[in-house]
Amino acid sequence: MNVVYASNDHYARHLAVSMYSLFDHNQVMERIRVFVLAVDLSEESQKRLQTIADHFDRELVIIPMGDLKARFPYPVDTGGFDISAMGRLFVGTALPQEVERVLYLDCDTVVLASLRRLWEMNLGGKLLGAIMEPTIYAQVKESIGLAPEEPYFNSGVLLIDVKRWREEEAERRLVEFYGAMGGKTFACDQDTLNGALRGQIRSISPRYNFFTNYRYFHYRDLAGQSPAYRAVPRDLFIRAKRHPAILHYAGDERPWKAGNLGHYRRAYEQYLSLTPWNGTPKEDGGIRQRAYLFAYHMMDYLTWVCPPARRAISRGLGMKAVESRAAGRRQETAEEAN
Repeated sequence: MNVVYASNDHYARHLAVSMYSLFDHNQVMERIRVFVLAVDLSEESQKRLQTIADHFDRELVIIPMGDLKARFPYPVDTGGFDISAMGRLFVGTALPQEVERVLYLDCDTVVLASLRRLWEMNLGGKLLGAIMEPTIYAQVKESIGLAPEEPYFNSGVLLIDVKRWREEEAERRLVEFYGAMGGKTFACDQDTLNGALRGQIRSISPRYNFFTNYRYFHYRDLAGQSPAYRAVPRDLFIRAKRHPAILHYAGDERPWKAGNLGHYRRAYEQYLSLTPWNGTPKEDGGIRQRAYLFAYHMMDYLTWVCPPARRAISRGLGMKAVESRAAGRRQETAEEAN
């Protein structure tokens, strides 16, 4: 099984957690080869990651991606997301030519079960498989040319037919689409994948990319927000909630932040304790962060009781979070320039 991550040094410890959990729950797999598309990943972090691979007798290949912005023939604005997130768009040229299929995982995932069935899944002629994200804002879908009834997919877990990806010049199409959007979208790489590869993504079980905040959503609400989600059977969604194979900490309840009360945080904490990053203190933004995370957790329960209220609050907070992220990234860039 070929697995790909994209990471910078800041996310190295989260990558370590995900990688350790991947190896731990897939020990019966004859071969697992992990590729890391690295942007400014320090030698120390690389050495630490290598100790995890050595512990499980697995292969780890670090691929320096250099200046990712130079791969785009136009200015790009990732809206506060780190540019390393765009690395997944270049799997076709970055990976060795003999690699014909890969499983891409975001660093903020934890694997809790065997991935053999996912790895061996028939994509039915599609370029990749992904999990639907029915709670995406309607304005985002409209902005990238998707109709309300069409599916929108999360890019945190991708099963990619790299051979076909190369044959159909997916990389060129992605870069051209992002350029046509002015080098800026709401969810950079994710919107680009959904827009450029529209109709060429196969929906796979939510068990393999279960967003932690979906624990509090009713199936009927998700299906109501996105008609395409009705293709996911209700019992499959319930099984994903009870027994996720891959957890994705995609919301604001990040388990490495002080004050986080998320239900699934212990899975991350358990595996962090087994990595060379054991003992790393949680990111503490003080009383404001803790108050925000408490309020966010209360909103989780509101989701269960009154989904429309959650949607209204989420839309407002979502846009504020994007604006805050962008402002923070601009400040970091200015500080680096000085």
